[in-house]
Amino acid sequence: MLDQLLIGAILITTLVLFVIDKWRYDIVAMGALLAAAILGLVPTAEVFSGFGSSAVITVAAVLVISHALWRSGVVDALAGLVKKVGDKGWIQMIVLTSLTTFVSAFISNTGAMAIMIPVALQLARARGGNASRVLMPMAFGSLLGGTITMIGTPPNIIIAEIRQAHGLDAFGIFDFTPVGLAVAIAGLLFMWIAGRWLVPAKDGRNTSSAPYDVSAYLTELYIPAQNAFVGTTLYELETKVKENFAVVALKRGNKQITAPPRYQRFRAEDVLIVEADADTLQQILDLTDFQLNAEEELDERFLVSDEITVIEGIVGHDSRLIGRSAADLRLRHRFGVNVLAVARQGQRLKPALANVRFKPGDVLLLQGDNDVLGDVFRRFGCFPLAQRSLRIGSERQLARPLLIFAGAIALSALGLLSVPVAFTLAAGAMVMSNVMPLRELYETVEWPIVVLLAATIPLGAALEATGAATTIANAALWLGQGSAPWVALSLLLVATLLLSNIINNAAAAVLMAPIGISMAETLGVSMDPFLMAVAVGAALPFLLPIGHQSNLLVMGPGGYSFNDYWRFGLPLSIVVVIIAVPLILLVWPLAG
Repeated sequence: MLDQLLIGAILITTLVLFVIDKWRYDIVAMGALLAAAILGLVPTAEVFSGFGSSAVITVAAVLVISHALWRSGVVDALAGLVKKVGDKGWIQMIVLTSLTTFVSAFISNTGAMAIMIPVALQLARARGGNASRVLMPMAFGSLLGGTITMIGTPPNIIIAEIRQAHGLDAFGIFDFTPVGLAVAIAGLLFMWIAGRWLVPAKDGRNTSSAPYDVSAYLTELYIPAQNAFVGTTLYELETKVKENFAVVALKRGNKQITAPPRYQRFRAEDVLIVEADADTLQQILDLTDFQLNAEEELDERFLVSDEITVIEGIVGHDSRLIGRSAADLRLRHRFGVNVLAVARQGQRLKPALANVRFKPGDVLLLQGDNDVLGDVFRRFGCFPLAQRSLRIGSERQLARPLLIFAGAIALSALGLLSVPVAFTLAAGAMVMSNVMPLRELYETVEWPIVVLLAATIPLGAALEATGAATTIANAALWLGQGSAPWVALSLLLVATLLLSNIINNAAAAVLMAPIGISMAETLGVSMDPFLMAVAVGAALPFLLPIGHQSNLLVMGPGGYSFNDYWRFGLPLSIVVVIIAVPLILLVWPLAG
């Protein structure tokens, strides 16, 4: 009994820390694992057994393959077809959500959204509509797509391994399809019909365009002859002005230098294009004796050149920017990148950005060299919103990753190789065939997810070994005492769905699967329908933006608030439960 109380206390503390979100979830999970090991709840030989789990290896391999397909332009090519569907908003919504759902069945949800969000924004701008109408349905569609195959989402991979660990064959790659596909279709139909009333169309700043007007903060400053700053560098000016500002361009006669480097020296009669608010601008004028030129109306033509561009990007859920400011990161000093604006939930923050600490879902407007910006996005875990051209455009090169991926699916579906072996082999083939450079191999793996899985798998085993899972299962069955087994299945599905909204969905699957198995054993029925209920519930966190990275990615561009998610996500969750429970029992009978 003491062991059950201890593992319960550890897991409750872990859940609370996940919700507080002060420390990253992989750190919290590893701390919980070490606490369980110190208390003797996890045997010494099994503490780090999760790192050797086939589920962890499969998740890592799928992430590599997803990035390779993303990098090769395969998904871009599909996204390009969307532009041909016409300019009717409802048709675009059907096509965008359907394509996102389909793609998410085979690559990571985040990778699919990173490609499809720019497409949705571009289409919304072209027809003058609200991107907010389609972005949330796309995010939810990416979650629905993950339920269709085993590789669509990490919870499915985990559930497959848990089944094998209990003496049965692991679920196959398409064993999830009958239930997952039906749930996905039902979810799409609901979104197409009810989305018009339940998905908000944001007023104020039109979310189909940039959520800020940079030109409103651009000013010309003229450097007169004999000025004290003639001959000094931009760096010296930046160090003397206390507030944050950006020199986005320098005009010298008929020549324009966009995003001038920090070592650029000023000359007499240079004209600086400065982005700053009124207070900062006044400070610059007082300090430098530059002359304000307010005669010409400025616009964003000063922000770009052949080498310099401006790109919007979203701060990802695991971005290295989170909790840090532009000043902390010294983006201008290290990379020559100007942070021109930051928008949060569709509203522009104050233009003095030096001390603004970034949050997941923030939309940034960055100015810099094209290649450097791409490196900055990759380095700091951000997703560009600018529409990108195909990375590798030839048909032969597009075919290669598709053939490798199809081969892995065929080998695993036919039972010639196990899923972990087939997909690890495919990931290696992607690298060996130069679909993805070797240098990007380890950068593509979301290591926090890997560590989270490796840490929670032994915790899930401890939950079962100590009998805590059985105790929780008995309590749940007591609530439905005298009811049919489908009631217990429904309770498990709803509980998992709710839990996946506040903690990582992979962790939710690991923690809820032992409870589901104990419920099945107590009822004397097959574990399969209960495992499937956990898989469906863990994959579909619709209620909160923090429930999944797909939800978070659309929060900034869509201008959504927290309340917008549950207003649309709650009825969609109810539809999922109503459809999933009878389907699970039909495809996976209680009798086994």
